[in-house]
Amino acid sequence: NARQGKLKAVGEASCLEKVAEKTESTGSRKRELRSTRPLFRRQDLDVHAYEHMARFQIAAALSAATLVLLVTFQLISHFDLPALFFMHLTSDASTIGAASNQYPINPPYDVGEGVADDGILYMVGVGKADITGPVVEINMMGYADPAQVGSGLRQRLYSRAFIVGDIVNSVDRFVYLVLDTQSGDTAVRYGILKGLSELGPEYAVYGQKNVAVTGTHSHSGPGAWLNYLLPQITSKGFNKQSYQAIVDGAILSIKRAHDSLRPGHLRVGSVDIHDSNINRSPFAYLANPPEERRRYEYSVDKTMTMLKFQSARSGKNLGVLTWFPVHGTSMLGNNTLITGDNKGVAAILLEQAVQGSEDAEEGFVAGFSQANVGDTSPNVLGAYCEDGSGEMCNFEDSTCGGKNEPCHGRGPRFREEDEGASSCFEIGKRQFEGAKSLYDEMIENGKPVQGSGVKSLHAFHNFSDFSFEHPNGSIVSTCPAALGYSFAAGTTDGPGAFDFKQNNTGSPNANPVWSVVSGFLHEPSEEQIACHHSKPILLDVGEIKNPYLWTPNIVDVQLLRVGQLIIIVSPGEATTMAGRRWKEAIHSSALASSLTAGEDPIVVLGGPANSYTHYIATEEEYGIQRYEGASTLYGPHTLNAHINLTTSYLPYLESSSTSSPPRGPEPPIYVNRSLSFITSVAFDRAPFFKSFGDVLSDVEPSYPPGSMASVKFVGANPRNDLRLEDTYAAIEKLDGSGIWVQVRNDDDWSLIFRWRRTNSVLATSEVEITWEIEDNAERGRYRIRYFGASKTPISGTIEQFEGVSSTFGVTSRETR
Repeated sequence: NARQGKLKAVGEASCLEKVAEKTESTGSRKRELRSTRPLFRRQDLDVHAYEHMARFQIAAALSAATLVLLVTFQLISHFDLPALFFMHLTSDASTIGAASNQYPINPPYDVGEGVADDGILYMVGVGKADITGPVVEINMMGYADPAQVGSGLRQRLYSRAFIVGDIVNSVDRFVYLVLDTQSGDTAVRYGILKGLSELGPEYAVYGQKNVAVTGTHSHSGPGAWLNYLLPQITSKGFNKQSYQAIVDGAILSIKRAHDSLRPGHLRVGSVDIHDSNINRSPFAYLANPPEERRRYEYSVDKTMTMLKFQSARSGKNLGVLTWFPVHGTSMLGNNTLITGDNKGVAAILLEQAVQGSEDAEEGFVAGFSQANVGDTSPNVLGAYCEDGSGEMCNFEDSTCGGKNEPCHGRGPRFREEDEGASSCFEIGKRQFEGAKSLYDEMIENGKPVQGSGVKSLHAFHNFSDFSFEHPNGSIVSTCPAALGYSFAAGTTDGPGAFDFKQNNTGSPNANPVWSVVSGFLHEPSEEQIACHHSKPILLDVGEIKNPYLWTPNIVDVQLLRVGQLIIIVSPGEATTMAGRRWKEAIHSSALASSLTAGEDPIVVLGGPANSYTHYIATEEEYGIQRYEGASTLYGPHTLNAHINLTTSYLPYLESSSTSSPPRGPEPPIYVNRSLSFITSVAFDRAPFFKSFGDVLSDVEPSYPPGSMASVKFVGANPRNDLRLEDTYAAIEKLDGSGIWVQVRNDDDWSLIFRWRRTNSVLATSEVEITWEIEDNAERGRYRIRYFGASKTPISGTIEQFEGVSSTFGVTSRETR
């Protein structure tokens, strides 16, 4: 408690050193965008919880000890967490200083250095497409809470594709996808590659080795699309509609990027953003060697790296791709509206800000990729006890009075009772502002990406038993996947349940019944226990094969290179220091081998990608066994295994290379055999004497800026039509010529679409659309329009309909 009171800024390394001293002293889409309702028309946009796959997956998995697995899917929803009340205190979350924290891997690039007109040319292209799956009645992916089921939409989800190719050799190119999803996935990537192969010979250049599928790690998108069983448990299995929306949208984004390919230049720059992330596991971070920690100013990386795509012909910018680490957990675990979390906000804000400017091509795309995100948090005010005490959580294990559940991280606007929406927008806006300032500096300047060579590699590797030489000279090996007891404890972004705690090494101090039930699922062998030391194994997931694999043992290994830029494509969430070590190893190896032809290598890390292998912690952090260490699937040598493989594969990225590493064992694909207990939409009916789209509760005659306009309609299930590349809700404004013009839609953070089932037997429902009128909204006459689709009984025909509110005025604040 004394340490808690003294810890004022756990994200700053200087403060952490003081805590360390005290600690040591005490021990293709079918429908294109409709021209009548353009998707990207935007203006006037203004604008703790539960985390990861811990709590209810554990409850579900443990209940399977006494019931067959099929029954587990039906019973898991009976588990319930204690009610959580989120306190909300406002505070400015800023840190001082402007030094880059990436030294010596990614020093800030001199954006004052101009690029010659005859700079290195590459083939470049960008594309974007809608991947918003079912927004209702599907469990959300990230917090693993079966009670967190979608009820509507705040902002649509997208796939953003970036293609870089050699100007001469068309085979040498790669695709980097940024999906507004929790992660990449084995089955999703398989579906994307299969779909590309069916587009014809023109797309044969895209395949296994050169397509990277990354997720922004949003925790507020629909789930039920992942390949393996463990993440399917809380979503009641697999949902083909949710899966297909992602696959089809990703393919369409690649097709659009491919169609936009042209000769262009690439430039890179960096900017430090000091107020958008902190370290949520500083106690584990402090276990890393002091001499290593002293090389960095902060316990998280504060540097955003930007890659700018510019047309050689027009000189205009096609898009930007950025890397910055912050968890997609701004939206809280009690949120049920679909969003892309803070990175989704940042991407749309930048696209809207740049759209229509003289220096940008039409269809500008902004990708905000994740980086070494493992131990980062957007809850920048720190973790506090929501038990009435107002104290900071215990530093070592993030508990309050010995209990895990009350400890929550606080976002910058956490006093607002809006399920984290205000904090989410703020953290997204801060990333946008950093990116926009860097973008403006790089309009004419920036460090050119140069040098011959656009190369990529990919291999599958079995991590259940990979032996290699450790940096200390000993021979070590990875282990079949397993999760420790602290996995069930969750994090300060989303605490777990029951009596699990973080920082749990050796013999677990949880109720011994968990050990009994865990062993009933699969009793780990002595060899497995020794391999994972010091992780007490709760779930031996890598060795459970019924009804199919629970987690991957076959892992994607992928690297991309263009000029001196090398991209590590990580399948797991690397912690801050794990990412630093990995990037430095690639940097040193590339420099020593002259891979980048005399240019200093620029190394970035993106992920979680291609599959989801949970976490990648350093050996020292693993030994602490907080959430990140307990979720490092393949044992303490997981990070070094990744470093060993990727550094040994670097020669395949040489410009003269014409070969690839061994492909390795193929992972299983369970799309057509996954279990599912998710019911489909039977039919919809309007209430007696009503029709679909009728207004149930209308708007008021006028509203001032800063207020909320709301209308309710007779609705139908949104799962009948995902309205991809379209919208469920719209705000229309009457222009000077008497024409209604759409000025807001599903992309706008201020426009909220909610759906509610009113009678399950009669299949009736209602839709509420709310416009949080921005402070700078234009005065004028407006109306709210709803686009729906109903499913008829017996025939199952889908019929489109619309509803529209009465007109209302947006006035000045003094007029009402």
